[in-house]
Amino acid sequence: MTLLKVEGIEAGYGQSQALFGVDLDVAEGEVVALMGRNGMGKTTTIRAICNLTPPFGGAVHFAGRSLKGMAPHRVAKLGIGLVPEGRRCFAALTVEENLIATARPGKWEFATVTQLFPRLAERRNQMANTLSGGEQQMLAVGRALMTNPKLLILDEATEGLAPVIRNDIWASIRKLKAEGEAILIVDKTLPELLPLADRCTVLENGMTVWTGKPGELTGDLQDRYLGV
Repeated sequence: MTLLKVEGIEAGYGQSQALFGVDLDVAEGEVVALMGRNGMGKTTTIRAICNLTPPFGGAVHFAGRSLKGMAPHRVAKLGIGLVPEGRRCFAALTVEENLIATARPGKWEFATVTQLFPRLAERRNQMANTLSGGEQQMLAVGRALMTNPKLLILDEATEGLAPVIRNDIWASIRKLKAEGEAILIVDKTLPELLPLADRCTVLENGMTVWTGKPGELTGDLQDRYLGV
């Protein structure tokens, strides 16, 4: 069953249009990779889905409901959990306070999140702004899971992290997939991303230019749409 349906969305910032027709969908229990070079509209697409940058054209439906005109916090309450680029943890709160601040009833609670990320249990009383970058990323993922979302959106969840921490984050995402979580993920590290994804959607200049299974994303297509 389709969980998220994005059809021809157009969006931008002020007088600058960034999206010119983006189409993508995510089914229940599916992992979809949103791909493209820098500046092609991936983060704007995510912001448009969450109505942080409301689209002025096209349509977004989630769990059968139109998100047009819906406030971002209401979008989140419908079941979209966002891990934004840059983490954006609540700096003045402890790890535990960051997690419980967004908590909604469901299988993801403090105990299950810290089972996924044991380091967060070790740091539960530590202020978020004193964590390492990798620990903050774990906290951002855990905070989104605490909303018990139907769809988890990860925007560059491994960017700028040390290799060991990146491996930990990828391992956690693989566990989430094994548990049947629906995930929309943006990341540039293809060796880890492609084996994880069920399908890929590629953007160029704010438009969807290719959709298919990872095995169909040939070297020529990678060079055309993802190469430097």
